[in-house]
Amino acid sequence: MKVTTALSGRKPSEIAESAKRADRLGFDIVSSSETNHNPFLPLAIAAEHTENVTMRTSIALAFARSPMDMAYIAWDLADLSQGRFTLGLGSQVKGHIVRRFGMNWSAPAPKMREYIKALRHIWNAWQTQGKIEYFSDNYNFNLMPPFFTPEPIDHPDIKVYISAVNTNMLGVAGEVCDGVLVHGFSTHKYTQEFILPQIARGASRAGRTLEDLDISTGGFIVTGRTEEELEQQRQVTKRRISFYASTRSYLPVMSAHGWDDTAAKLYRMSIDGKWGEMPGLITDDMLDAFSVIGTHDEIVPRLKATYSGYASSIGFDIPTPTPADEDRLKGMIEELQKP
Repeated sequence: MKVTTALSGRKPSEIAESAKRADRLGFDIVSSSETNHNPFLPLAIAAEHTENVTMRTSIALAFARSPMDMAYIAWDLADLSQGRFTLGLGSQVKGHIVRRFGMNWSAPAPKMREYIKALRHIWNAWQTQGKIEYFSDNYNFNLMPPFFTPEPIDHPDIKVYISAVNTNMLGVAGEVCDGVLVHGFSTHKYTQEFILPQIARGASRAGRTLEDLDISTGGFIVTGRTEEELEQQRQVTKRRISFYASTRSYLPVMSAHGWDDTAAKLYRMSIDGKWGEMPGLITDDMLDAFSVIGTHDEIVPRLKATYSGYASSIGFDIPTPTPADEDRLKGMIEELQKP
């Protein structure tokens, strides 16, 4: 498996150091998310300060931007990184797209399919210096004067991944994407019984199989040097699980385990602002279902036992305040990367 870590820091110097650390320790991928900051600017800094690691948005919000705007950003990052950029997209939910970004909303899965096809059409036109003529239900592009046309680049085949949870979006991932970012709020049972079959179903529509896609695993990793640190991380993870489980979009994951009542209670508590009480509803059985748990001495073999059957990459990191900690992490990464 390839191993991913997230870029840390907001100042350019902090982002650069985080990227150099990832390169130094042997990580395969560094990711940048779209939460309270833009996801692309850190990757531009990372590209300048690394030689080997791949950069990926995990994720950038597709429907907050036009496909044309996204195409320009991705094209420049692919060129700047010399082909080490992967575009990871997500749809977000209607409330955020409409109320936070002021954009229109329509059925997300068909729109995402058109979005990705539009990106590839635009990139191909730029690389071949051909005409842009893309027409679909949601997007139409047929104007690209030479003044606005980027030059061809050395690495034009930009991989596109999407984050997907439910049936239709998983099908789109299988049909038109290079990879799938399985949401962290996924259990091993839900992944095996629902996510992978739905991706395979979508892939079959395009004459492909699961083996043609990269699968970036979901689930939470709970680890620490000692049992005390492990218990602290258990509580942190219960808070994260309670947050996601309170969102109705993720109800199918809870339903797969018969936890509908808990999801309903958590949703009600979130409406009432009882965020501090919500982790108390997450049982140890739920934590075990959503997580791989173990000390630093235990976690790598447990991760491989859980994910090596289908995952192409896994997000994993530990704090490295000392050179000895760096050496330990480097060894853990190498072990995860072994077949």
